[in-house]
Amino acid sequence: MAEFRIGVVGCAGHMGVMLVRQVVATEGCALAGGTERPDSPALGRDVGELAGLGPTGMTVGDAPAELFSRSDAVLDFTVPAATAEHARLAAAAGVVLVVGTTGIEAEHEAALRRAAERTAIVHGANMSLGVNLLIALTRQVAARLGDEFDIEILEMHHRRKVDAPSGTALALGRAAAEGRGVDHDAVAARGRDGITGPRRRGDIGYAVLRGGNVVGEHTVVFAADGERIELGHKSADRAVFARGAVSAALWARGRPAGLYGMADVLGLADGSG
Repeated sequence: MAEFRIGVVGCAGHMGVMLVRQVVATEGCALAGGTERPDSPALGRDVGELAGLGPTGMTVGDAPAELFSRSDAVLDFTVPAATAEHARLAAAAGVVLVVGTTGIEAEHEAALRRAAERTAIVHGANMSLGVNLLIALTRQVAARLGDEFDIEILEMHHRRKVDAPSGTALALGRAAAEGRGVDHDAVAARGRDGITGPRRRGDIGYAVLRGGNVVGEHTVVFAADGERIELGHKSADRAVFARGAVSAALWARGRPAGLYGMADVLGLADGSG
């Protein structure tokens, strides 16, 4: 079977570099190239050298449409507005798109859904195996505990992260809401400050910490009178997200058009989780 050509948009960023390294390290895959925003100082540099791999003969460009035209799949951990445009390009080229971008809002989700009518798109708030198991466990525990258990979600990330709560924290909250059979947006408590009054029964609360170079830590707390259950996950290396993204791209190879999640990739979408 021919090598699976994978491109990386945002290839000079912290995650972009990890994605390039993982593509090159994965058997059966070949790097198709990488792009960056038009004002990036990385433009014109060798993609492999940026990732510490040595020269590849491919330079960083600013024309994602060209990258999509020569790729079988593209990995996108950029920003929501760019991801929406990349989804359009993926649909036009019939290319698999794997999205790990955080901060996705309803308008960007709509763009992914439109594109998924024409090609396979995998969108995951977090690409790690452990986190996706945590999401499944959170849904399962929430389904078995009544609202006498208060649900709180705590997350911590590095100082450079620009969105809060993290996409993973929100995915955990949505899983908890699904488990309870309630509308997440109606019960989400995303900010507390000042005299807030007592906690509303049934709310799903969020707390956010930022500092240092923390890759990602998430804890889901189920707290009742006299007892507390805590489920957690800590990421020490971004490589876990890169491995998951490349695995998702390979899984989506040859799949029919549709919007998939990491639960599909990991076989957790059959209701058993």
